[in-house]
Amino acid sequence: MANSTEGTARIAVTGLATMGSNLARNLARHGFKVAVHNRSFARTKSLIEQHGHEGEFVPAETAAELVASLQKPRQVIIMVKAGGPTDAVIDELADLMEPGDMIIDGGNAHFADTRRREAALKERGLHFVGAGISGGEEGALNGPSIMPGGSPESYKHLGPVLESIAANVDGQACCVHVGPDGAGHFVKMVHNGIEYADMQLIAESYDLLRRAGGLAPAQIADVFRTWNSGDLESYLVEITAEVLGHVDAETGKPFVDVVTDQAEQKGTGRWTVQEALELGIPVTGIAEAVFARSLSARTDQRSALQDGGVNPVDVPDTLVDDVRAALYASKVVAYAQGFDQIRAASETYSWDIDLGAMATIWRGGCIIRAVFLNRIREAYEKSPDLPSLLVDEYFRSAVEQAVEAWRRVVVTAVQAGVPVPGFASALAYYDALRSERLPAALVQGLRDFFGAHTYTRVDKQGTFHTLWGADRSEIDA
Repeated sequence: MANSTEGTARIAVTGLATMGSNLARNLARHGFKVAVHNRSFARTKSLIEQHGHEGEFVPAETAAELVASLQKPRQVIIMVKAGGPTDAVIDELADLMEPGDMIIDGGNAHFADTRRREAALKERGLHFVGAGISGGEEGALNGPSIMPGGSPESYKHLGPVLESIAANVDGQACCVHVGPDGAGHFVKMVHNGIEYADMQLIAESYDLLRRAGGLAPAQIADVFRTWNSGDLESYLVEITAEVLGHVDAETGKPFVDVVTDQAEQKGTGRWTVQEALELGIPVTGIAEAVFARSLSARTDQRSALQDGGVNPVDVPDTLVDDVRAALYASKVVAYAQGFDQIRAASETYSWDIDLGAMATIWRGGCIIRAVFLNRIREAYEKSPDLPSLLVDEYFRSAVEQAVEAWRRVVVTAVQAGVPVPGFASALAYYDALRSERLPAALVQGLRDFFGAHTYTRVDKQGTFHTLWGADRSEIDA
């Protein structure tokens, strides 16, 4: 690198696979001089050759050259595989940087790793920012939703850059400082968990309309196009219509019929469920979506049991409208559970996350962008301590209006033998919340009977135990 380029770049990106390259291009397009680096310099040269006209790039062959090319305080965005590779890059960069410099991890790191890294680098005087970036390769290039954590001080320097390249809705950048240490990556993790649930519910809608309703993929594509003009309007509903309407060029069959029915996962959905268990927050919709993907991969078990048929069932004439209502109500439950989890983590880790702001930055750029996020933002702006989205007047009314159709959908699916774990678990969660009494009272009694685990009473304070093996008298525990 020529000396003339030293200290000239505003920000750097290392890791130039599709997401990293597109993010670097986005930065350059917004007028930032961007230093770029990749373990293989051939990829760096390729980026410059193909897209060098889009802005100012400073290619670096080594990490040392990358760091030297930056203005102070230095800012380097890492876009490499999570885990060990990220740690290796962080260690290499940290040895080259000075107090006040900043390392930003834009990958899908586990938030606990981010907390560990932030604490370690803070001891060296360096800022570490775990930034969730959603929107895929298109978002990285044209404007993603960005969820940065880290210190408030780091955001003062980094925030204006990230906000300028983020998606923008109604004049608001889809980027905000989420909270300290791992807050950004935690929120991105839950975002992805909600994404899992959303896709599962959409898939169940398609499956029921096709197998029980008898509609062809092209017809269901038209249904989704219609739904995308109302309160279900969202990126995922929009692209569902595109996928279902696509015809395979080689076979002439619907594209969805030539794709194997085994959905993969990269781990963020599973992490969401695991962390929800640690926090004691029921995210049943996300869990069912994760398990549905796992089950889809169990081809040996599935082939041993499948009979290929659908049970004869009287399908209501209202099936399409009913499925639409069930999809909306179940989506509300999935988002409600996700926001509950974010709130619980914020309290546990003292992050002070603004839930309304999370809904705001998810309105554009990200995969789960949807019109009804405006409603979620309004709900939390009106009542920041809202115990659940399902308590908000708008969402409560919307779900109540949908509930009879929702029940018909689940009944029809069960009778037809079409699995709808997402719809059914969301309905069960809703019914549990609105029940005056739950059977957990019996669970308390059973636990006390076999393990003397004690119980509490509705009519007096304290903890008690019944002497089940003796005279069954009650004692204070």
